Amino acid sequence: MSRGSAEEALLRVEDLRVEFDTEDGVLHAVDGISYEVRRGRTLGIVGESGSGKTVAALTVLGLTRPMGARTSGRMIFEGRDLITLPDEELRALRGEEIAMVFQDPLSSLHPLYRVGAQLVEAVQAHRDVSKALARARALEMLGHVGIPDPARLAEQYPFELSGGMRQRAMIAMALVNEPRLLIADEPTTALDVTIQAQILGLLERLQRELSMAMILITHDLGVIAETAHDVAVMYAGRIVEAAPVDLLFADPEHPYTWGLLRSRPRLGVPREQELVPIAGSPPSLLHRPSGCHFHPRCPYAQPEHSRVDPALEPVPGAPDHSVACLLAAQTRRQLWAQLRAGRTPEQALVAAGLPAPEDARALPRGA
Repeated sequence: MSRGSAEEALLRVEDLRVEFDTEDGVLHAVDGISYEVRRGRTLGIVGESGSGKTVAALTVLGLTRPMGARTSGRMIFEGRDLITLPDEELRALRGEEIAMVFQDPLSSLHPLYRVGAQLVEAVQAHRDVSKALARARALEMLGHVGIPDPARLAEQYPFELSGGMRQRAMIAMALVNEPRLLIADEPTTALDVTIQAQILGLLERLQRELSMAMILITHDLGVIAETAHDVAVMYAGRIVEAAPVDLLFADPEHPYTWGLLRSRPRLGVPREQELVPIAGSPPSLLHRPSGCHFHPRCPYAQPEHSRVDPALEPVPGAPDHSVACLLAAQTRRQLWAQLRAGRTPEQALVAAGLPAPEDARALPRGA
């Protein structure tokens, strides 16, 4: 069966909202996000912990339903709306056409079953094949993800494997039925940099070979730069900036994106230069700030930013680049140019002709 053209959207999410009722009020985990994932391409979703990245991904698989989530919007996957899809049909689709690599493979793999048995079960859950054929497919997939002795590893329990081997086994389980869409949630967390590079390279190779689409969830912009084609930056349950990856790194438009970029190690800067953290903490999704949700942490916020809620809109002259920011486009470009030149936010504000926010003095230097 043909997988369609690379430009066709395999998954289209429209105004997705996910809410949970708690004793303290309504938790707005995902607040009206929209995006597309195209065949053969990788969408990177980046943001701090608590920004809604994982909840949005779990909702695609229907895994927030048992949590009592209240969901609205549309998630169109090959003509089917996943939000209204019955549980039985969603279970059939999960693992067959859409699969997920979870953040912690040790907790995602069953500790009391051998790795091979879990892969065999994943095959037989979706295919009417004998146990022998399912085991052959499982061993084939373990070899495909770079495990040197698949037959031996298949007889081991998850706790007997290293972190890198567990992650490879988890990827093998996710891909054993050749899904059309793979969701990878922090697939390199807790791995050293060498193994991280191997896992990212593995995902990239398998994506090419299987012609699948991928959603890569991470807090690491370095990972996004290496693997993604498109990127969406999430903050407080919303997408605040979206663009092709090269465009976002060359001309970021949102102050939150600037903060993420400036807080990561970079080549070409003096070794003694300190990283610049983003001031403050992510907001509670129970009690979000008024206006622009980022304004309490933004060194460039103006008085009206605490009252006006920005919409995600195309950047002038760049239809593929969208941003939710109340600063004028020209002002944003002036500020980013100053920051790239090594200026502090206070100096950048002066150069752009803007007054500092009232609480600027309370923010850490370089925030």
